Amino acid sequence: MTISLDALYRDLHAHPELSFAETRTAGIVAAHLRDLGLEVTEGVGRTGVVGVLRNGDGPVIALRADMDALPVVEQTGLPYASTVRALGADGVETGVMHACGHDMHVTWLLGALERLVAERGTWSGTVVALFQPAEETIGGAKAMIDDGLLDRFPRPQIVLGQHLTHIPAGVVSLTAGPAMAGADSITVRIHGRGGHGSRPQSTIDPVVTASAIVMRLQTLVSREVQPRDLAVVTVGFLHAGTKSNIIPAEATLGLSVRSLDAGVRARLLDGIRRIVEAECQASGMTVPPEITVDDTAAATINDVAATERLRARFAERFGADDVIDFGTRTGSEDVNEFSTAAGVPLVYWFVGGLDPVAWRTAEAAGRLEEDVPTNHSPFFAPVLHPTIERGVETLVEAALENLGPATR
Repeated sequence: MTISLDALYRDLHAHPELSFAETRTAGIVAAHLRDLGLEVTEGVGRTGVVGVLRNGDGPVIALRADMDALPVVEQTGLPYASTVRALGADGVETGVMHACGHDMHVTWLLGALERLVAERGTWSGTVVALFQPAEETIGGAKAMIDDGLLDRFPRPQIVLGQHLTHIPAGVVSLTAGPAMAGADSITVRIHGRGGHGSRPQSTIDPVVTASAIVMRLQTLVSREVQPRDLAVVTVGFLHAGTKSNIIPAEATLGLSVRSLDAGVRARLLDGIRRIVEAECQASGMTVPPEITVDDTAAATINDVAATERLRARFAERFGADDVIDFGTRTGSEDVNEFSTAAGVPLVYWFVGGLDPVAWRTAEAAGRLEEDVPTNHSPFFAPVLHPTIERGVETLVEAALENLGPATR
């Protein structure tokens, strides 16, 4: 059954769902997979969907797409922009948006499976399609694995996947070896003494302490890590207080830490603890701070040989100018959970989705950072063409590169 990928993408974009709440998306995916004749299992890792396409003897490959959206209020102005609101993990209502392209990832994989079904006379083997929940919270891949993914379904010999990114539509980037950084999400809770805003001398102000922590954390990368080493420390949120004339008793900070090297990671985590504890002590806080590592994702490491084979195939099919390597990215992923658990190679690449003219105009003006919305921006919106076509093509070509030839 042929589906309109344009209509599918617009529908998914207009109806985003947060991590582990992708029930509508999963239902749409499962229905399309059944229409294509695949073996379909829903509820894998809570809201994940697995489709199996068997086509005779041959290699077993996994193709992966993630499905969840972000707690972002969309500001693209698109006619199919999301107006969805939902309760976030903190229980607070938020806007919801596909600000990282997972709606496109689902569209690409369904389109690629349609092609592989239609062209099954040209290849042999088994395709395991993984529609994963909760990538944004770095929990979905592990949830699927813990739910028996590798025992309940054909075990892949390679894991393949791709991500939409803010480069010109039609361009593909592959990086052999380290492709994306590892990540740690950290929550810091500090305990002061609250009181009236007119009498700060009777309090221990956690807002001031939190502010000092934020500023001091900026020295970790600039003063304690070798310039050649990849390292990022970002404070994503600082929550404290309810009213301007009340000094609160507590403040909470959310940190995101990125690194490639285990030694660098240890240095950053030790430095965070040292700075937080020292600033709390300097402020006279009597209750120790709470520092919790909530989530951890390992670095995404591409198999070198498999990546280079796929690079050559992409260059042959799409032209060498449209196949680039922009090196290791500081963003993080959990796709490596699948390949690590199975003990098999991973190849994970990026597909551009931005208007090429607008991108090159911004590049020529030296304004890429200012004028080109990136992933997680409320303004991030890919052009549909040739983004849809190129993403389907890359998945199909990657599959055919790793499947067997047609059997007679």
